[in-house]
Amino acid sequence: MVAKLRIATFNLENLDDEAGEGLFSLQQRIEVMRPQLIRLQADILCLQEVHSQEEGGERTLSALEQLLEETPYADYQRATTHVEGGSQFYAERNLVILSRHAICEHHQYKHDYAPPPAYRLVTAEPPENQAENLTWERPILHAEIELPDGGTLNVLNLHLKSKLPSNVPGQKKDPYTWKSASGWAEGFFLSSMMRVGQALETRMLIDRIFDEDEGALIVACGDFNADLDDVPVQAIRGDVESTGNGELAWRVMVPCENSVPESARYSLLYLGKGEMIDHVLMSRSLLGHYRHSEVHNELLHDESVAFATDVKYPESDHAPVVAGFELPDG
Repeated sequence: MVAKLRIATFNLENLDDEAGEGLFSLQQRIEVMRPQLIRLQADILCLQEVHSQEEGGERTLSALEQLLEETPYADYQRATTHVEGGSQFYAERNLVILSRHAICEHHQYKHDYAPPPAYRLVTAEPPENQAENLTWERPILHAEIELPDGGTLNVLNLHLKSKLPSNVPGQKKDPYTWKSASGWAEGFFLSSMMRVGQALETRMLIDRIFDEDEGALIVACGDFNADLDDVPVQAIRGDVESTGNGELAWRVMVPCENSVPESARYSLLYLGKGEMIDHVLMSRSLLGHYRHSEVHNELLHDESVAFATDVKYPESDHAPVVAGFELPDG
């Protein structure tokens, strides 16, 4: 007997219960997004950009709770990110793992394996004379999930730094206008360093899991803000073509989307071009159990075109991605 296992990732795009001026309410967003979640039929669901809400001095995930009502996910076990050293949720962009199967353990990692690099800004005004640590915003969320046959699946939920340039002091006229192309370029460089730094830490965590169990079952899911051949994804994949070391072949992380036809292989639309920036990567130990992938992008909108804003779209600008497996059942 085999048990079907569907693993999905979905960036909900700033899920909150407060709508800005002219934006859709949470209930309006739920009406559109709840059917998307139900369609996934996921046994394990990795979510990104789940905002928390303040209630009585505590932060809760009430917006997510409302979205999950009347879906199977309402009763799933849950792992979430928290502010370092505490039990409070982040105000914005929490990571959440929902699982039909038991979550044995869960941890989060931020600079546990890759310390923040020191960097001195070169275009800041006034000039900076000293290097500062460059940290990224979001940790890695890692859950160990019990499978039907008694094995353990390591699920990593990721949200890497966006491609938007980071702020450089004194280099912006307003939130949307840079004073110089050099300032913009440095801001872009800062974001790139953070994104690759997160990818490095993810790869180091994966190698640590393999050090403990060479046959470990691992999936790395989430919004990588990088396409398949971009440096952050390559760093996590660890292809033999990159390392030049065939002895590391068993540690390669395989992109599930490679089995999706190229014409449908995109999870974001930008300037009319499809980009695959949301991924499910699997360890080679899972490859024999892998069956198919889906990218639910039929109604994906392009927010970058003229006059296209969140005012017009209650849904996320990311498409959910699903990977299907068949595993031994007991």
